[in-house]
Amino acid sequence: MTFNQSVTSVFSKFVTFSGRASRSEFWYFALFELFVYVVLSLFGWLFSGPDGNIPGFVSVLGSLFGLITVLPGLAVSVRRMHDIGKGGGWIFISLVPLIGQIWFIILAATKGEPYPNRFGTIPD
Repeated sequence: MTFNQSVTSVFSKFVTFSGRASRSEFWYFALFELFVYVVLSLFGWLFSGPDGNIPGFVSVLGSLFGLITVLPGLAVSVRRMHDIGKGGGWIFISLVPLIGQIWFIILAATKGEPYPNRFGTIPD
């Protein structure tokens, strides 16, 4: 799955928590979110005043982007866990400081099951 296909797929399955998501779909969406936040941070840095305050429009854009991507991000994370044969509740492991976040990254990077599982068929 390409970068554009993955971002389009995640937004088209906005609140679809069933099924499976491939590694490329999950990681390309994570890369998309990182890219947007880096661009917003650069805007904040470029347009900040002499006192270092970030302009309001950058904060508003960051908040709006976060609100727009929270549900698709959760949904693709749950579908990613489904791809490796785990229930969606495993995303909550990332709430454990440091160790849980590292464990979630390992789970998300794990190759999916190469056969249909209880969550659906093999993702594209």
